[in-house]
Amino acid sequence: MTASHTDPTLRATVRRVALLNLGYFGVEAAVAVAIGSVALVADSVDFLEDAALNLLIVAGLGWAAAARARLGTAMAFILLLPGLAALWTAWQKFGAFAAPAPVPLTLTGLGALAVNLTCALMLARHREGRGSLTRAAFLSARNDAVSNVAIVAAGLVTAALLPVRPDLAPWPDLVVGLGIAAMNADAAREIWQAAAAERRAAREAA
Repeated sequence: MTASHTDPTLRATVRRVALLNLGYFGVEAAVAVAIGSVALVADSVDFLEDAALNLLIVAGLGWAAAARARLGTAMAFILLLPGLAALWTAWQKFGAFAAPAPVPLTLTGLGALAVNLTCALMLARHREGRGSLTRAAFLSARNDAVSNVAIVAAGLVTAALLPVRPDLAPWPDLVVGLGIAAMNADAAREIWQAAAAERRAAREAA
């Protein structure tokens, strides 16, 4: 075990990121249910997934390379969960095709963006040199920040469409929700590749 794997600064950072994600999950989930937003449902599940992801990373930082690689592979599957939640919510949305309230959608997206930018900045200096685990945390926070910008844009476009084309107003929320699904699938692929590289390195070192 090397010092980099047990860096107390990294552990503290990842723990704070987990708590921030868990706290905003509750906020965003409540708003998502209240206004019927596909994008916010997907993003709130993403916050819960991020909290679990970072808590697992705290547990795995001191492990040997092979064990970290196995955990990294599990993280790749965890990153798919928000996308699956978005697909399920989108399917249900087609049955009740109504636009979410644009003001709470936009404001909640802005709050999520602030949380995720904070997390991404905290994790940025740890994203290289710690293998698939900390890379998973950084990629997840980065992707979430991009998703939040899209959620804010969806709220603004929904507000513009409601007075003139209410039949089109539900689409921005649906499109962003499905985009979150695609982004998390790509992040899962990157983490899978990083974990595979760690497995190869562990076999070569054995």
